[in-house]
Amino acid sequence: MTDLSTTYMGFNLDNPLIPGASPMLNDMDMVRRLEDAGAPLMIMHSMFEEQLIKEQVSLNWAMEHADYSNFEAGTFLPRPEEFRLGPDEYLRQIWKIKSAVSVPVIASLNGRSPGGWISYARMIQEAGADGIELNLYDMPVDPHRTSARLESDQLDTIRAVREAVSIPLAVKLSPFYSSPVNFARRAAQSGVNALVIFNRFYQSDIDIEELAPTRSLALSTSAELPLRLRWTAAMYGHVQADIAITGGVHDGRDVIRALMCGAQAVQMVSALLKAGPRHLAAVRSQISDWMQEHDYQSLRELLGVMSLQRMPRPELFERGNYIHILQSWSGE
Repeated sequence: MTDLSTTYMGFNLDNPLIPGASPMLNDMDMVRRLEDAGAPLMIMHSMFEEQLIKEQVSLNWAMEHADYSNFEAGTFLPRPEEFRLGPDEYLRQIWKIKSAVSVPVIASLNGRSPGGWISYARMIQEAGADGIELNLYDMPVDPHRTSARLESDQLDTIRAVREAVSIPLAVKLSPFYSSPVNFARRAAQSGVNALVIFNRFYQSDIDIEELAPTRSLALSTSAELPLRLRWTAAMYGHVQADIAITGGVHDGRDVIRALMCGAQAVQMVSALLKAGPRHLAAVRSQISDWMQEHDYQSLRELLGVMSLQRMPRPELFERGNYIHILQSWSGE
């Protein structure tokens, strides 16, 4: 019997397959089906900073009129009614999910600044959430804002949330830092319990006839996983926080690769949207079958075996891979 148990955010989980932040948890029937399928922990979709400050007059005006803005407008934020759950409804949803399941429930905050929504982190804790996932989604386009300032602002945000609540805190990072491992180390030193690698940035296209941005949502594929594997392998052993991979995890082999690079858990969204909650059980069986075939008794034996910590000169290893790949193309 293989041992699939792991730890994440301080919680003891009987398997590493976590349904990631998505609107799935808005549906209470789906919540119960996910638990029945073996989800060891639930992550709610994000509450956006813009929702929490929408009552301010200037931002509220922008949200009300975004649909009529031209391409050069300063904001294209959605109108308030387009958000799936408002702030009060989000707090009530925490209570409803907690009442329906026996596994930990993690709320999610998506913001950029430390000021406007720290009080909401406290309300999330008071509503009964077992933890918070802070989603640092920031697209810096101000040419006067340096990378150092951006990182400093984000670390201030992490520290402010950490000081505001006592429940476990995870931080979802982007891959676009000039030194991701260094920033991950500093984020961990700010008191977070876990790092989530990485956020998926959704890109707008352009309608050249209407001169307007177009929005679309593409589900992930396993092709997105190598970026996460690379940086997880680099971070493993160098950050004092748990690591979860999200984006590109679709089957048992994806999970095993994530564990080997140093992830203690994975978050799945696109695969569950495609195949439904039962996919959790299928992936769990794939992991167990592979481990039995390769004589692994527990996930702990897999953890970090392919991390760069095992390499004496990881920078040379990375450089060698880069050269080899570029020189290996034959065009046949």
